[in-house]
Amino acid sequence: MNGIIAVWKPAGWTSHDVVAKCRRLLRTKRIGHAGTLDPMVTGVLPLCIGPATRVVEYLQELPKEYEAVLQLGVSTDTQDLTGEVLNRVDTVVITESAIREALLHFVGEIEQLPPMFSAVKVDGKRLYELAREGKTVERKPRQAFIHELEITGMELDQPHPIIRFRVLCSKGTYIRTLCVDIGERLGVPAAMAELKRTLSAGFHREDCVTLEQLEQLAAQGTAEQCLIAADRALAHLPQFTAAVPAIRQALQGRHIPLEWLDEAPSPSGFGMVRLYSHSGLFAGLYEPDAETGMLVPVKVFARPEEL
Repeated sequence: MNGIIAVWKPAGWTSHDVVAKCRRLLRTKRIGHAGTLDPMVTGVLPLCIGPATRVVEYLQELPKEYEAVLQLGVSTDTQDLTGEVLNRVDTVVITESAIREALLHFVGEIEQLPPMFSAVKVDGKRLYELAREGKTVERKPRQAFIHELEITGMELDQPHPIIRFRVLCSKGTYIRTLCVDIGERLGVPAAMAELKRTLSAGFHREDCVTLEQLEQLAAQGTAEQCLIAADRALAHLPQFTAAVPAIRQALQGRHIPLEWLDEAPSPSGFGMVRLYSHSGLFAGLYEPDAETGMLVPVKVFARPEEL
């Protein structure tokens, strides 16, 4: 098998659990996921299968979208409601205008302190491993980028108000930490109550299959119908085409002159590009070299005999 299957991860499963399950169902060991989800989180989990595992690193760079529920009035050691309560207030009184003003502060580039319950490594050890040992270590702030932050609902007429929001953000953004930081901006303790990932690597909910659906298809021997071509997830990269002689050399891992392409890119105006034959064969990922005027292979995804 070669391609991507977008799985809708259920609550209570780790991303590793999903990968292990799919390895058994699809009878293949070569599976990698594009972005870890915490066990309590549901949503889009793209799985790269077979040769498509070579695009994982590029998928992880794409923005992600989440739907989150923030609860005011309580804070925990994990920054979500699964953790041990650190602080609780009886009643929070807050206005809609104060909430909207607070959220505006977080649009654009922000700094976040990675939570102790995260997969970040410090001195070779995961932070969550240290946290389970009762340890807290110094962490360095990390840059993240919030492209969009939209309130989708508010329940303010209760002791612990609820804020629902949608966020489109860069990789490495901690939504739990964002919830806590919003609370701090409002001057009250806060924690993430729910989280759902609705976009990852360009895939939405409608692109996904559930584990139950995948299990049924695997039992019928038709799981391959769920496969999405790896290059679909690379659609954000510019696309160029060339005739068979040029593609054949490109598939052999050789540099080819930019003028051999149907529309030659400006060497200084492009980074990585996708290269295709006229018949639609995805040759691979290449980069223009401004000094030599050549197209240089980065990763080749087809073989000359496929032409």
